[in-house]
Amino acid sequence: MSDLLTLNGRGARSDECQESSWKWQLQNAVTTLDGLEKHLSLTDSEREGARRAQAQGFPLSITPHYLKLCDPTDARCPVRRQVVPVALEAERVDGDLVDPLGEEAHEPAPDLIQRYPDRALLLVSDRCSVYCRFCTRSRMVGDGGGPRSLDRLAPALAYLREHPAIRDVIVSGGDPLVMSTDRLVRILQAVRDIPSVETIRLATRVPATLPQRIDTELLEALRPLHPLWVMTHFNHPKELTVESRRALNLLADYGFPVMNQSVLLAGINDVPAVLEQLFRGLVRERVRPYYLLQADPVGGTAHLRTPLSVGVELIDALQGKLSGIALPKFIVDTPGGFGKVPAGPSYVVSRSPGRTRFRSPRGIEVDYVDPPIDLGG
Repeated sequence: MSDLLTLNGRGARSDECQESSWKWQLQNAVTTLDGLEKHLSLTDSEREGARRAQAQGFPLSITPHYLKLCDPTDARCPVRRQVVPVALEAERVDGDLVDPLGEEAHEPAPDLIQRYPDRALLLVSDRCSVYCRFCTRSRMVGDGGGPRSLDRLAPALAYLREHPAIRDVIVSGGDPLVMSTDRLVRILQAVRDIPSVETIRLATRVPATLPQRIDTELLEALRPLHPLWVMTHFNHPKELTVESRRALNLLADYGFPVMNQSVLLAGINDVPAVLEQLFRGLVRERVRPYYLLQADPVGGTAHLRTPLSVGVELIDALQGKLSGIALPKFIVDTPGGFGKVPAGPSYVVSRSPGRTRFRSPRGIEVDYVDPPIDLGG
């Protein structure tokens, strides 16, 4: 991929008329240290991180759209910190894991993960438009395999047909919306043709990183596959650009329920005011804040993770300040693949027979009294 914004024959910047094309965005993604240097004043740590990303392991890729959101001079920029590698990615701390969610141990067929009895995760690509530095699947994304063919997915689809208890399939990767529309529709149709599958969820970051991908051609192709839910991933209000808001509104207008999963990230969104602005902004675009996720303990991401107590305190600060449709659950995906659990403040002060004392969001203690048990009809 080219790291340069091309010039047309008259010396004018052709990116101004082409950047609305999602394919152009992918073709012009920045993937090298030299490319980053053209747009950002890098720190020594960022240069070292970019060199390492180029040489081995987890790759670097940032679309022009997302790169424009990065402050060119401030390495503390909350968007820049999500996507520009730093030297600390080479560090390992206690608790770090290569596969923190135990996906490889819960893979009944290639590219299929089942950690719950009624749902499964189908990995249809290893490609993303942007490689977030906190990625749970940094062990596998960008490894060169690209979009999966139906032949490769045949064992996974057969498993789904043979296990009708699986009613919900999450299609992820990589990012499924980075592949061609035709290929994506073929895969989704194959899942939809399984009678026991009731709902399909598309897990995608493109509304934030590649919003040009959400166009009428794509949505017309996907609409016949309803019920199809879209699980987006916005972490900071700065990502709610004009283009991203347009993409979210198109999804809602075409009948796609849209839910958002944010990752709690140190120095990026770990203060109440930032999360409040993000969640309110999402609701304005008809997106339901679904989860605030504790960052998974992926090796090399300790500098982006917060202590668990921070998330609990944030939810406590937002409880009562945001309506129920704007306040997500704070979730920990337990290491090893044993499932998600909610975490949060306790509002129970004390319990006695028939009486529970609560601390309200206003800080007032109030009693809830149970009805007498001998009043049953």
